[in-house]
Order: sequence, then C-alpha cells, then structure tokens
Amino acid sequence: QVQLVESGGGSVQAGGSLRLSCAASGSGFSFNGMAWYRQGPGKQRELVATITTGGSADYAASVRGRFTISRDNLKNTVYLQMKSLKPEDTAVYYCNAAGRHYTAAAFQSYWGQGTQVTVSS
Repeated sequence: QVQLVESGGGSVQAGGSLRLSCAASGSGFSFNGMAWYRQGPGKQRELVATITTGGSADYAASVRGRFTISRDNLKNTVYLQMKSLKPEDTAVYYCNAAGRHYTAAAFQSYWGQGTQVTVSS
C-alpha cells in the first residue's frame, strides 16, 4: 500500500516562510510525477506546483516566484518551499504522486492526508 506522509505545515505571519515535505512509500512501488495541491476555505482544490523525476517544475501563476518545488528521488520525497506568504495562501496543502507497483501496467494517483497552512495578516 502507498503512503504519502506530509509535514511542515503551520501558522505564519504574512511575508513569512514555510517548507512542506511529503515522503512517499510503498513496497514494490516507484513514483513518477509529484505535485502539491491546495484547498482554501470554501474553494475547490487547485494545483500549486508539479515536478517530474527529472526535476522539471511548473507552477500556478499565483505562486510563481514565491514557491519552489523540489524532490529527492532517492528518498521519494517532494518539498515545497514557500516564501513571501500571503493570507490568500491559507489552505490545506495536499501532496500527490503518481505511483506504480512493479507488477502493474499503469501509474495511479495517490494523495497525502493534507497539512494546514495558515497565513495571518
């Protein structure tokens, strides 16, 4: 079974920084693309950033230049460094990974449990 364990959320004042981590694990599994999503109060879940195994990253326009996604392929861990945080960044942040068991033909999408980020003005 695949587990995605997130950490690093918390409360911070506007202008501050936080770093989220997400470790993916599962016996016999390999992981391809990884990503961070978020869901703010009363909003739909939205894509924040993605990263390939080769390190190519892409960002939502709202976070580009402030957030940096990175990964450690040996540890199957993805990070989200968040700087210059704004109150509108307040949300539950979810890790997502495409994982495939070596016996399976295709990758499947897996989700973490979410970690709360609260930015006060």
